[in-house]
Amino acid sequence: MTARDFSNYSVAMEAELKALEDKIAQLVQLCARLRTENTHLRQQLANAQNERKHLAEKINGARGRLEALLDQIPGDEA
Repeated sequence: MTARDFSNYSVAMEAELKALEDKIAQLVQLCARLRTENTHLRQQLANAQNERKHLAEKINGARGRLEALLDQIPGDEA
């Protein structure tokens, strides 16, 4: 291998390493962004689940009050 061949090899290898370094940096950024998004989505899910629970409690309370009102209505006892 001549000095010139080695020089070309080194330049090519440097270019490949730089490309790999760039791809790794992009991957790290993507992972960080996805981690942040995942945290945000988990919080949204928890909020939605709490809201659903609250609404279910309100519906059950309204159902109970409606049933109590219906029980007060006199029925036909013929």
